[in-house]
Amino acid sequence: MISNQILQNTVEGIKAITRIDICVMDTEGKALAATMNNAEEYEDAVLAFVDSPADSQALSGYQFFKVYDEQQLEYVLLVKGDSDDVYMVGKMVTFQIQNLLVAYKERYDKDNFIKNLLLDNLLLVDIYNRAKKLHIDAEARRVVILIETKTEKDTNALETVRTLFTNSKAKDFITAVDEKNIIVVKELKPGEGYEDMEKLAKVILDMLNTEAMSKVHVALGTIVGEIKDVSRSYKEAKMALDVGKIFYCERNVIAYSNLGIGRLIYQLPMPLCKMFIKEIFDGKSPDDFDEETLSTINKFFENNLNVSETSRQLYIHRNTLVYRLDKLQKMTNLDLRVFEDAITFKIALMVVKYMKYMENLEY
Repeated sequence: MISNQILQNTVEGIKAITRIDICVMDTEGKALAATMNNAEEYEDAVLAFVDSPADSQALSGYQFFKVYDEQQLEYVLLVKGDSDDVYMVGKMVTFQIQNLLVAYKERYDKDNFIKNLLLDNLLLVDIYNRAKKLHIDAEARRVVILIETKTEKDTNALETVRTLFTNSKAKDFITAVDEKNIIVVKELKPGEGYEDMEKLAKVILDMLNTEAMSKVHVALGTIVGEIKDVSRSYKEAKMALDVGKIFYCERNVIAYSNLGIGRLIYQLPMPLCKMFIKEIFDGKSPDDFDEETLSTINKFFENNLNVSETSRQLYIHRNTLVYRLDKLQKMTNLDLRVFEDAITFKIALMVVKYMKYMENLEY
């Protein structure tokens, strides 16, 4: 079904060209879109016209037309005037609305197909049969771009994304399967790869931050070569979004192919995580460390275990930093100056972050 706003824009645009008043009414005589104010006066006439066998007729200074959707009466069109020119305008408007019905129905069918494809609701044979029927290339290279908005049902963000892809010659799909995420199934051009998709993701991010005034996170799945694998790219984009929130909160664009060790930790079962943390910290938690110790650890990792550079950036003497690291070693039996211990400690911090995130999801 076409939205009333689309119908209103259509009749206003045609009136601007022809200077003829037009009204689109439903089969119960209610005005859906009009360029005049007295449409309700013709409710009875419309109901009588609906029951008549005629597809068009002139009555009380208006031309009446029936608009069908696959043999089903969908709308009644009123065009002011009874001349041949008005009749021609009425037939043109009828033709335009019928084309809109076809276009929007096809768009709805494709949107429905893509949603079911993303959610794995289709059998393999149905995927290819429906793709062929909807004229969707089953072997085009595609990637799923997932956009999470801060507010639910952010229509401004959705329309902004649609505008960005309106002029694309590729057959991209913009849809949503829940209230906070916008999904773009992007068809890649020959030669395009991950670098191009990350650039596009940054364009989407900048556009939404400025035009739609929406703070968003953008995640990318992997590039797939067949339509049946689009759901996998979607799952990967969802994982990238979650992993990014846990381990890489400073990034607003994150790709599944760049998750690093975060991807591995995200897939660990919770009992194994708890066992690992107990083994490393002996019942303690990094939350028990004071702010000074935590800032020292983070800065030491940022500077790739370089004592001199870390002490310089912390504005402390080198011996003070050594003292803090010695103190940490006594607490944890891990010496961050030793590469193997540093890796163990870094992984342990990431596991703790993951455990906190999962615990918060349960509440």
